[in-house]
Amino acid sequence: MSKLVELEEGFSLEALQNGDQAEFARVVEAYSGYIYRLGMKMLQNPQDAEDILQETFIKAFHAFPRFDGRSKVSTWLYRIAANEALMFLRKKRPDTVSMETRYQDESEDDPEPLQIIDWCCLPEEELISDEVRRHLDESIEQLPESSKIVFILRDIEGLSTQETAEALEISEMAVKTRLHRARLQLRELLTAYFRERLPGTI
Repeated sequence: MSKLVELEEGFSLEALQNGDQAEFARVVEAYSGYIYRLGMKMLQNPQDAEDILQETFIKAFHAFPRFDGRSKVSTWLYRIAANEALMFLRKKRPDTVSMETRYQDESEDDPEPLQIIDWCCLPEEELISDEVRRHLDESIEQLPESSKIVFILRDIEGLSTQETAEALEISEMAVKTRLHRARLQLRELLTAYFRERLPGTI
């Protein structure tokens, strides 16, 4: 399996496991932008995102000797970054839900939204405007942490369901359930905005 990971991502697993700094620098160059973006989406603060970026790669460098190549390097890095971001949030907000919390613990207090807009009827320019993107970012920030990080990894970073499950160490069913709820909640959060801007669309 490790050879397949090397071929897919172009890194030498043996060199990384042996602490090769040049090979590690290639990993940092390849994925620092993605990890920083995850930190920004989760924490909404450039300095905090920088801290998550730094801690992620420090921990990755020391943990590479134990990395066995059963997942992609990128997936493994997302796992470290996600844990770092959630630990940071738990320090600031002790009530933050951990990724170990299973969906059945969330369902009673997280009803499905009822009012959602039909995106197919909106002008394309409304969906891609900077203002809409700002409202979308604000709406993502309002998601529960366990749903937010699933949405970020799946719909923003483009990870597969399996990769997201591996990165967060939860089941694929939990990923699908949390993603479904996140998408519905975002639609509901944005409905009021579009109702004001585009009367008659719902």
